Amino acid sequence: MEPLNEKQIRSSFVNCTKGEAARLRLPLDFADLPWEDLDFLGWVDPGAPLRAHLVLPRERGPLGITLRVPSVSRASAVRSSLCQICLTSHASSGVALLVAPYAGARGREGNTVGVYVCADLACSLYLRGKRQPKLRSGLYEESLTRDERVARMWDNLDAFVNKVVGG
Repeated sequence: MEPLNEKQIRSSFVNCTKGEAARLRLPLDFADLPWEDLDFLGWVDPGAPLRAHLVLPRERGPLGITLRVPSVSRASAVRSSLCQICLTSHASSGVALLVAPYAGARGREGNTVGVYVCADLACSLYLRGKRQPKLRSGLYEESLTRDERVARMWDNLDAFVNKVVGG
């Protein structure tokens, strides 16, 4: 992913107000992000831990989506151990249901769409072996190459983003 600046990130959000985008906090390690290892930028807001954000590169510029993170008590009830974006297997606490308001009128009416995803939004780093999940026993091994896994991740992420933006 090409490095982004704060203005590009804040102006990219499609499912929140300009005021909400202006108030979000960037990742604490923003200055040191490994952009070359990222397919997209994802983080839990350090100032509002029940909010998360995704920023994806697109032909017409970055596209940002804000998400709600379940409270701690709800996260522990998550039974899924597989991220629906990158298909990384985690212990149940490593996957969280994140919910995004739809962009536009549907989102202003309170309608949302959710996805089970790596709780730390580090799908790119898991796919590249830069971060290791806390795995459960009895895991499967994939025969896909890294590039094939990254392509699959993009298909899954694009499907979710298309639901959010209504396209």
